[in-house]
Amino acid sequence: MFHNFREDINSIIERDPAARNAWEVMTCYPGFQAIVMHRRARWCWTHGLKWVGRFISYLARIVTGIEIHPGATLGRRVFIDHGFGVVIGETAVVGDDCTIYQGVTLGGTSLHSGLKRHPTLERGVIIGAGAKVLGSFTIGEYAKVGSNAVLLKAVPAGATAVGNPAHIVVKEAQAREASAHLFSAYGVTPNGDDPLSKALHGLINHAVMQEQQIERIVATLKKAGIACQALQECDKFDSVQLNKLVD
Repeated sequence: MFHNFREDINSIIERDPAARNAWEVMTCYPGFQAIVMHRRARWCWTHGLKWVGRFISYLARIVTGIEIHPGATLGRRVFIDHGFGVVIGETAVVGDDCTIYQGVTLGGTSLHSGLKRHPTLERGVIIGAGAKVLGSFTIGEYAKVGSNAVLLKAVPAGATAVGNPAHIVVKEAQAREASAHLFSAYGVTPNGDDPLSKALHGLINHAVMQEQQIERIVATLKKAGIACQALQECDKFDSVQLNKLVD
C-alpha cells in the first residue's frame, strides 16, 4: 500500500511543476485523495460490500469533486490533475501512467447492466480537460485526447484525437515512435489542428489557385483575340476571410 502511495506521489511531482513536495500532494491534491479513497471503495466492491463501496465513492465525490465508481479499474501512477468534475464509470479501465484532467467523463452509452459499457485507457493515455469519452472501446497506449473533444470511437496507440466529434490527427507509426513517451499537458501536441479544419483550409487555398489560373487563361485568350462569352459577375473569392471563419 505504501509503495503505491510513493509511486502516486512521485508520478504527480514528475508531471505537475506546481507540486513542490509529498506533503503538499497528500494534503492539497484532490486527484490523489480520490484515488486513495477509490482503492478502499474498490476493495469493498470486489469483496461483496457493494453498498459500502458506493458510499465511500460518494464521500470521495463530496470531498474531492471527483466521482469514480467503485467498479472502475485504475492502474498504477494514474494522475487526475485538478480533477473537479471528473466522472469515471463502472466498467471503465484506466491503465498505468494515465493522466486525466478536470471535467473529463469516461461514460457509457449502453443501458444493459453487466456489459462492458465504458472505455478502456491503455498505458500512458492523456485525456485533456473537458473531454467526453463515451462508449466501450479502447484508447491505445500513449494516445492523447484533446481538451473538450467528444470521442465516440477507438484511438490507435500514439495517435491524437481532437474535435467534436473527435477525429484522429496523428496515427502514423513514425509519429507514434517519436512521441510515445513524451508527456503533453492537456493532450496538446504540436501541429495538432482539427483535421477537418486542415482539409477546409486546403480546399480554400486550392480554390484560390484555380481562380487565379482561370483569370490568367481568360486574359491570355483575350490577348490572342479570342472572344470569350461574357459570364455573370460574381463576388470575388475572399480566401483570407474564409480561412478566418474556418479557424
